Amino acid sequence: MRFELATPNRILFGPGTLKEVGPLARGLGSRALVVTGQSAARASRMVEILAGHGLGTTRFPVAGEPTTDLVVQGVARARAEGCDLAIGFGGGSALDAAKAIAALLSNEGELLDYLEVIGRGRPLTQVAAPCLAIPTTAGTGTEVTRNAVLVSPAHRVKVSLRSPLLLPRVAVVDPDLTRDLPPALTASTGLDALTQLIEPYVCNRPNPVTDALCCEGIRRVRRSLRRACEEGGDPAAREDMALASLFGGLALANAGLGAVHGFAAPIGGRFAAPHGAVCAALLPHVMTANLQALQGRQPDGDALRRYAEVARLLTEDTAANAEAGVAWVRELTTALEVPSLRAYGLTRADLGALVADAAQASSMKANPILLTQDELTQTLEQAL
Repeated sequence: MRFELATPNRILFGPGTLKEVGPLARGLGSRALVVTGQSAARASRMVEILAGHGLGTTRFPVAGEPTTDLVVQGVARARAEGCDLAIGFGGGSALDAAKAIAALLSNEGELLDYLEVIGRGRPLTQVAAPCLAIPTTAGTGTEVTRNAVLVSPAHRVKVSLRSPLLLPRVAVVDPDLTRDLPPALTASTGLDALTQLIEPYVCNRPNPVTDALCCEGIRRVRRSLRRACEEGGDPAAREDMALASLFGGLALANAGLGAVHGFAAPIGGRFAAPHGAVCAALLPHVMTANLQALQGRQPDGDALRRYAEVARLLTEDTAANAEAGVAWVRELTTALEVPSLRAYGLTRADLGALVADAAQASSMKANPILLTQDELTQTLEQAL
């Protein structure tokens, strides 16, 4: 047995931990580029906390998912303002942008020098500028991952800047920051978290540490996602979902993902479809495709046993089979009114190009079984 566990230098979790950001940031730099979501006003309280500890700030809002051009603009803005620290405050988009900006502040050259798929894929050689990651949604786990997902509009694809050097110095996870999320966003990000717990657990390179994180995270999603959607102010539900998201980020960073995320990358590059919503729409259909392929070609493999364990965790039925887990997820996505992929403009005419791109996606390499082109196409058809 051999595995590696990569994490930020420090993870701070708990309600009210935002108030500790001031001294944490002051120990990392003197002026911060505060990368936010579209509404920079949500970060006002944090900016006040930073100012109270003598830190200067420059706000840099990210409207939608971060693009390669936006990251280049962010680096230029940080340098012009003399920022020596990046703080991501928001959903996965803001955090990914902050991580990428921090990396380019300390590494020479252009962004394309380091991007996979569309770029030169060179490794980062210098430790990124200090980055502090503060999620305000419970889904992506980006605060503890070693990649930043960016959209390249010119190539119509999502690609990653990937390196252990991208890990934030500090991740601050305060569940209170998620209490005002609307039900639809709570649902899509929560189902993204569930996807990022199931896929690393059933993937082809799990390890005992990620297994433990995934199982505990799945339990928390099972008991709290619906409640967080229905009663957004419930502190216990919000805490469960924030922790599940954190565990999912740690798991995917140290094990892998699968076909849901293999599809999500090209879909997100071609359509204005939020990542969490895409994962939510795909999850039950990818689970079905994987189960059918495993039963047909690897009936004695460990992945089928793992899918059955996922089902037992979700249903709380010790006799549940793998199909019961799919049924549980399908019923949940229906109850939470998850839109189909067609809601984002996908049609059958798009399937061929999406399948071709998905087959080459890095996340697809960890899927528990290699799906054929026909299986991938049928999966997308079912998700329309």
